[in-house]
Amino acid sequence: MRLSEQYEVVGPANPVFAVAGEDVILPCSVKPSISVVDMRVEWFRSDLKDSQLVHLYEDHEDRNAEQIQSYRGRTKLNHQELQRGNSLLKLSSVRVSDEGLYKCFIQSKSWSDDATVNVNVEAVGRHPVITVDGFDHSGGLHLQCESEGWYPEPDLEWLNSEGVRLSSETTETNRNADRFSVKHTITVHHRDDKIHCRVRLRHHELETMIITTSKYCALLFL
Repeated sequence: MRLSEQYEVVGPANPVFAVAGEDVILPCSVKPSISVVDMRVEWFRSDLKDSQLVHLYEDHEDRNAEQIQSYRGRTKLNHQELQRGNSLLKLSSVRVSDEGLYKCFIQSKSWSDDATVNVNVEAVGRHPVITVDGFDHSGGLHLQCESEGWYPEPDLEWLNSEGVRLSSETTETNRNADRFSVKHTITVHHRDDKIHCRVRLRHHELETMIITTSKYCALLFL
C-alpha cells in the first residue's frame, strides 16, 4: 500500500444540534481532500445494538435495504460532494429518537477510517400558558404556568418586571413519550406588576407575561 492511499476521516469537534421537525447536516470528510466516489461510505448508529445502518453508499450507489426502518426516506448523501472528499449526510424531518452517536465509516480497497458525530436533538414546545388560580387568605394571587412538548427537559422560571427571578412554590415535570411538560406555581403579593413566565432550552426561549393590576384581577373574577 502506498502512503498516498492513506487518509483520515474527520467529523465535527463539537456535538451537532438539531431541532425536531427540521433538517440537519451531519458533517464528515477525509483529509487530504481526495475523492471517495469509488469507496464505501457507511453511516450507522454506534450507540444502538448491533450498530444499525443509517445510510450506505457502495459501488457508486445508495444501498439501503438494511437501513433502520425509522430512517427510511429521510437520509440523503450528496454524491457530488463525494468527489471533494465530503460524505456529509442530510437527515430530514428530525425526530427526538435521532439523538445519539453516529459513525461515518469510509473504506477504500486498501484503507479505512471512521469518525464519530454526536447528534443532540431539541424539540421546542408550546408557548407557556399562565392561569390565575385564585387568592389566598392574605390576598396573594396564585398563578400557574404550564408548557408542554419540549425535549430535553426545559427550565421554567418566573420573573418580575425588573427581570428579577422569583421562586416557584411548586414544580411539576411530566414526560409523555419523548416530550416533557413543566408546570410551576407562584403567589404574587405585589400588585401593578408584570409577571413573566419564561421557558428556556439551550438555544430556545419562549415567554408569556401577565399584568397583575388590582383592576385586572377584579375584572378577571367578576
